[in-house]
Amino acid sequence: MGSAAGGPRATTPGQQLRALFYVLPPGESSFRTLEEVPDYVEKSIPFFIAFIVLEFAVSWVQKHKLSGRINDGISSLSLGILSRLPDVLFRSVDLISYIYVWNNYRLFELPWDSPWTWYLTFLGVDFAYYWFHRISHEVNILWAAHQVHHSSEDYNLFTALRQSVLQKYTSWMFNLPMALFIPPSVFAVHLQFNLLYQFWIHTEVITNIGPLEWILNTPSHHRVHHGRNPYCIDKNYGGTLIIWDRIFGTFEAEDAKVVYGLTHPVNSFEPILLQLRPLAHIWNTFWATPGFCNKLSVLFKGPGWGPGKPRLGLPEEIPVVTGKEVPFNPRVPAYLNCYAVMHFAVIMELYIDLLATVTVLSQGTILLRICFIILSLTSFGFLMENRPKAGILEIIRCSVFLSVYKLGYLRNQLTLLDCAYEVLFSLCIAFWGIQVMKRITSSKDKHV
Repeated sequence: MGSAAGGPRATTPGQQLRALFYVLPPGESSFRTLEEVPDYVEKSIPFFIAFIVLEFAVSWVQKHKLSGRINDGISSLSLGILSRLPDVLFRSVDLISYIYVWNNYRLFELPWDSPWTWYLTFLGVDFAYYWFHRISHEVNILWAAHQVHHSSEDYNLFTALRQSVLQKYTSWMFNLPMALFIPPSVFAVHLQFNLLYQFWIHTEVITNIGPLEWILNTPSHHRVHHGRNPYCIDKNYGGTLIIWDRIFGTFEAEDAKVVYGLTHPVNSFEPILLQLRPLAHIWNTFWATPGFCNKLSVLFKGPGWGPGKPRLGLPEEIPVVTGKEVPFNPRVPAYLNCYAVMHFAVIMELYIDLLATVTVLSQGTILLRICFIILSLTSFGFLMENRPKAGILEIIRCSVFLSVYKLGYLRNQLTLLDCAYEVLFSLCIAFWGIQVMKRITSSKDKHV
């Protein structure tokens, strides 16, 4: 039950682990007020890391290979961080809209501490997610936001964290009917549980879980959803339960080997590009398509639609999968992979520190930290693609870090790291300066 304290309720590691699998019972996850609801997602970060490491180990034992790639993993984690940054500044739009409807238009109030309310909300949130998820695949402007999650050509626990920064600004409306009678504190719990459950199903190391495959969304079902094989397209939308797909005719069992990713791959690891390129494509298609009604169809029909085609496009136009597809994987020196991992760990530490101290930081400091995190994630994308401008961007990024760090805006709680960070980033500036000069000299020699 909810505590009498005004802040979020503390959770034990055991409770947090069970929340990750949606097996925390009503008696341990029911709260009187919204303020008491723990941030289960933030507190799951250590478990995300632990399970990713475990997946790597199991994959190595099973297949004698790792379950992912450094470039794709950093890209997925970067997109996950990017998707959460708006929540540092503002309360989630899901909750803002829900609370508004609850305060002004609720018809009646179900008891917050009733197990029946808890289970009804479990079904309601998952049902709403099914329809939001389905429509996000069938409406082009919504697909432009959601496709980020499908852009990885790997399928592992990193992929689960690959989230859209824009999607939350359309998903909120599907939950509003529940605000007419379900308390916000109950809804907030299940909104998080539904998201957390979907973490562990993004894996290839679990093949089948027996009879539960009939009821729950599982790794097997969700692998189909992430496939670009023709038989996988627009299937298995469920969040926690697969029963909605069975009821509404969108279920497909795993059959032929699944090839993951988009039917037309973006071929980039740069997070901003991955977020915005589909919108640019829609913008260009919108103006190139003749007729007002056709222009509206570009926005609100399926991503495969074109003039004279059915709403969701023609199935025969889906690119054939041969099984010989090669994921986008630019060759980079081994030292660059090590460099990217090391610097991403620094940014991850700064991000976690930001979450922990956001209530005591000034708005200006928060914005400065967010901007630096975005700059860093963009630079990592450039590095993983071995772009010519990556060195220059790294010089800028490391210089900004040193300047802002000396002014105290990025100070770490572990003062022992202060000197280490200053030495590290100073050496990096020197290293990239040498690399840029070598590239310029080499370019001049070629033109002589």
